[in-house]
Amino acid sequence: MATGTPHGSGRSPHVLVVGAGVAGLAAAHRLLRRGATVTVAEASGRVGGKLLPGEIAGVRVDLGAESLLARRPEAVELAREAGLADDLQPPATATAALWTRGALRPMPRGHVMGVPGTADALAGVLSEEGLRRVGQDAELPRTEVGEDVAVGQYVAERLGREVVDRLIEPLLGGVYAGDAYQISMRAAVPQLFEVARTHTSLTEGVRALQEKTAANPSTGPVFAGIAGGVGRLPLAVAEAVRSRGGEVLLNAPVTGLRRDADGWHALAGDRPVRADAVVVAAPAAAAATVLREVAPRAAVELDGVEYASMALISLAFRRAEADAQLPAGSGFLVPPVDGRTIKASTFASRKWGWIADEDPDVLVVRTSVGRYRETAILGRSDQELVDVSRHDLHEATGLTAEPIATTVTRWDDGLPQYPVGHHTRVARIREHVAAVPGLAVCGAAYDGVGVPATIASAYAAVDALSADPVLGLGTGE
Repeated sequence: MATGTPHGSGRSPHVLVVGAGVAGLAAAHRLLRRGATVTVAEASGRVGGKLLPGEIAGVRVDLGAESLLARRPEAVELAREAGLADDLQPPATATAALWTRGALRPMPRGHVMGVPGTADALAGVLSEEGLRRVGQDAELPRTEVGEDVAVGQYVAERLGREVVDRLIEPLLGGVYAGDAYQISMRAAVPQLFEVARTHTSLTEGVRALQEKTAANPSTGPVFAGIAGGVGRLPLAVAEAVRSRGGEVLLNAPVTGLRRDADGWHALAGDRPVRADAVVVAAPAAAAATVLREVAPRAAVELDGVEYASMALISLAFRRAEADAQLPAGSGFLVPPVDGRTIKASTFASRKWGWIADEDPDVLVVRTSVGRYRETAILGRSDQELVDVSRHDLHEATGLTAEPIATTVTRWDDGLPQYPVGHHTRVARIREHVAAVPGLAVCGAAYDGVGVPATIASAYAAVDALSADPVLGLGTGE
């Protein structure tokens, strides 16, 4: 029997949402609030996408993304709407370090994604020659950025490669697992792109941005977590969707999507679905497959979106053995130029009070490996990834304690890449999609890979559908 009814005669429009990651669930949640009926179809056996709750040594942890950018409202507001307001927590400590040039060095302050307002901000991280090169920025002629430019290319030209290699690479790598010399400044660091577009000196532009920020300070923490793990967010939103009468189907890949005079038709697994509109909230490759027949030019563009794979290695130690061996702070980042295997380590029990409270006798540490087109390391076994993580942790911190439990979580094609020109690709995709009535797309492949940006893309997709008077969706909350 088909799901949903054709829109008309005062009935609520029915929307099919393809994908139950946080974007698809956020879209479904907002659609329900705007008066639609909703079916969410997820190809895998769980909701959440790259947000995954788990446990190690009896302690709840995140096995995917672990924090939300709280300075953007979308993620924390959705968490509140899903009943998690009391569980939102700031990090217990956010003091991080860089493991570079043979030592752990304090993360510099006073920079925008690694770009300083003064050379002094990077003292201790860069060599004397690197600091001198940063100081020459104000003497250089203007560097035009055009429609877009790679972050690494532009910053290296202004400040030297050392800033890129030792600071920007690990910072961007933690977000995109990408290559700073290929990542779009306009798409990935738009505030820096605006500085580059409007100022001759990059460091002077960053100082101006910092002064503006200082004059209008934001209240509250920069980041937030959720007690029990950020992976609880999609579970709570899925439950909220169900409580409002929405369906969430698992193990139900969408195939055969087509549109005719009666609306949209597809199979969700082996179940026929009829809908008045469709939101495709799947990763780029899956979205291309779904859209191949109905929006072929959008599918071609989506086929061109590349992804990076990575793995997270979670290690649990007896706190009495490991705590004193680790330095203070929440962890460290690792520049790829230093030739290490891990790219970051988080002292999770230090960073999140709720993890420490789960079992005060256990200390959880996690590392990450894998960058764009870095496939050899991901071909190693789980035990080899644990061993190399322990080796690098020992080299960085002196940690010798034996773990009492380990877990390796692999994220194949986990992070979309935003190369130069990404914004024009996204514009073309949306143009092709907008030409098909009752169709929208959202997810991490478009406007940002962070959780708030992904949720914002879902809301933009719902707004696009709400603008169609024929569909008859509400436009308010």
